[in-house]
Amino acid sequence: MTVESRFFNRELSWLEFNQRVLDEAYDRSIPLLERLKFLAITASNLDEFTMVRVGSLQMLHAQGELRPDPVGLTTTQQLKAIGERMQAFLSEQYRCLLSDLEPALANAGMKRLQSTELNDRQVQHVQMLFEQEIFPVLTPLAVACPSPLTAPPSDETASELSVSKTKGKKKKSNAPKSAEVVSDPSELSSRIEAPAFPPLINQSISLCVRLAPATPSEASRFAIVPFGRSRQRFITLPDESGFSCILLEDVVGMFIARFFPGEIIEEIVAFRITRNADLELQEDQASDLLAKMQEIVNARHQSDCVRLELADHSSSQVRQFLQSAVEVPDRWVFAAPGPLDLAAFFRLTDSQGFDALRYESWPPNPSPQIAPSETLFEAISRRDVLLYHPYESFDSVVRFVEEAADDPDVLAIKQTLYRTSAKSPIVAALKRAAQKGKYVTAVVELKARFDEQRNIEWARDLERADVQVVYGVKGLKTHAKICLIVRREPQGIQRYVHFGTGNYNEMTARVYSDVSLMTCNEDLGSDATSFFNAVTGYSQPQRFRQIEMAPVGMREKLFEMIEAEIDRKRHKQKATIVCKLNALVDEQMIEALYAASQAGVKVRLSIRGVCCLRPGVPGLSENITVTGVIDRFLEHARILYFYHGGDERLFISSADWMPRNLDRRIELLVPVEDKVCKRNLIATLKTSLADNVKARRLLPNGRYEPVRASESADAIRSQEVLYRRTGEAIEDASRAALATFEPHRAGGQVD
Repeated sequence: MTVESRFFNRELSWLEFNQRVLDEAYDRSIPLLERLKFLAITASNLDEFTMVRVGSLQMLHAQGELRPDPVGLTTTQQLKAIGERMQAFLSEQYRCLLSDLEPALANAGMKRLQSTELNDRQVQHVQMLFEQEIFPVLTPLAVACPSPLTAPPSDETASELSVSKTKGKKKKSNAPKSAEVVSDPSELSSRIEAPAFPPLINQSISLCVRLAPATPSEASRFAIVPFGRSRQRFITLPDESGFSCILLEDVVGMFIARFFPGEIIEEIVAFRITRNADLELQEDQASDLLAKMQEIVNARHQSDCVRLELADHSSSQVRQFLQSAVEVPDRWVFAAPGPLDLAAFFRLTDSQGFDALRYESWPPNPSPQIAPSETLFEAISRRDVLLYHPYESFDSVVRFVEEAADDPDVLAIKQTLYRTSAKSPIVAALKRAAQKGKYVTAVVELKARFDEQRNIEWARDLERADVQVVYGVKGLKTHAKICLIVRREPQGIQRYVHFGTGNYNEMTARVYSDVSLMTCNEDLGSDATSFFNAVTGYSQPQRFRQIEMAPVGMREKLFEMIEAEIDRKRHKQKATIVCKLNALVDEQMIEALYAASQAGVKVRLSIRGVCCLRPGVPGLSENITVTGVIDRFLEHARILYFYHGGDERLFISSADWMPRNLDRRIELLVPVEDKVCKRNLIATLKTSLADNVKARRLLPNGRYEPVRASESADAIRSQEVLYRRTGEAIEDASRAALATFEPHRAGGQVD
């Protein structure tokens, strides 16, 4: 067993995860629009992967980074393998859309039409729409074309490209010389000096138009028609037989001559660029973090192009022109046999009148642990409350903060905010609490990737409402999910705490599976106070009573728990480790699990996404199994279980086992000790691990295979079981309430 074979490459493992998502789009047992949604998810996932992971590797390549990854692959080798896998994946995506999904959707009454398929009424409709709403808005941009065309950069010379090649380019004037008199208006176009390639918006669709040469001795001319972000991509067509639509780029292509009167149009090609989003903030040089983060957000609009997508019917002239303009080597040019930006197909999944093509509705259930007539403080005072979202509604968490904002006995609210919704009721409650005179502190993480702009706006909004806003900890991202409420009660000051594995976002909480723990446990309340003192002040993190925090204690605690299982196994005792995570990348944690396996400890891992651990290898990991579930809800909870000699230990956490989480982020590891909460959490873990419908098993070669029920076993779809079980718990609680009679007590006299 060589060192290189002990791990899987992180990037290739992620691409295998995305393949599992695409497998759901191929699954004909899933409703059609849900399958289309899975396809769109793969495209959205791949966009972010390209912006961040590919962008980062390309920067390392450009800087001459030679160190290999844990598998032994150099940056060059990784980029080559990633590019090849992405090209193959693109072929599968379009085969799924064009040969499977769209024909099935057309049979169900949903059609995407080409311009040649429109009837007279539909042509008139799109022509009117073009003239009234599209032509007045879009602007064609003439673009300078080298003559002869500059060859696009090769994969070998790509490392020599500048990290900021879009900056510093001088724009040329478009105006004709004022001293010249243009007697014939038709001569004007030939005298316009075309500017350099425009700074196109990241991931937005544009059209490249190739115009005939002005004279026989000259080369073709080029223009760009950028769509921007705000244009409607799918245009609904009049159709008495069902739902029909056409893409915006196809409509513009039908009437492209309106932008270029008197010109001969030789070719029209849709294309899209993806820019590098892995731009780092030098925090040591940032005296004003808010302003610096705004600069980072703005810089993404001008960063390097890492991927070029274009229609596969494009000529070599157009392809070479675009490659030269955005400086992308061949490996990162992707020719699509269908419409670009498959993530946009999300919008079609909400089309009205096609409920039969969607999943059965699974609305979140209210928690049976919280009576509708009691406050959250009353419920938590009785016993710790454990919620598993979205099976149990996130409304209880929102209500927790809202009740605190309006409760006159609440003195202070302290909360971390990593990702929130656009119209967050939790942020509104924090503002309201501050305006009512409560002491409110919000740790707003400005460095949450792709949510920086929203968090900047929330931070400014909260500051205007007199909330004490802290922009996280210098050099670290605050990824912990915690809310502390300090309340005055008859017996004295009481602290109520919410710990979560997911964000304070009521929108994503409808589709992300996460755990919430709400408690007034004295030790956890004290730890919550110490946590906020550490991240909002200059104090050194103190030793907590129960929780652990990354990057100062969590890794050591996890090693301690794993080593305890190893020690018990050495003493011939039962030893088991179960981990439910989103990602397992950290080499040290993987080596600790290998050591546990070699000692005979049974290790069961449920990993949704990236897993760099190689399971089932004799002598290394034969006691480790890795499965992952892809289903209608995004598995997002981090739950850890250690048998611990029969004194079972359970934890929830905000952290995955990745170097960034354990070493470069503020994270929390929280024990669950209430007996009822532990029992429920163990039942949830067992159900997830028992899935034999949606689970996939990771093989020693890095591929995944479906987990299938034996002929004698029942089919178990874990998410469906968890949802049905939550509904049954609500019914049981309702029956118990009916069995308890509560009399109306006499009030005041009636006049």
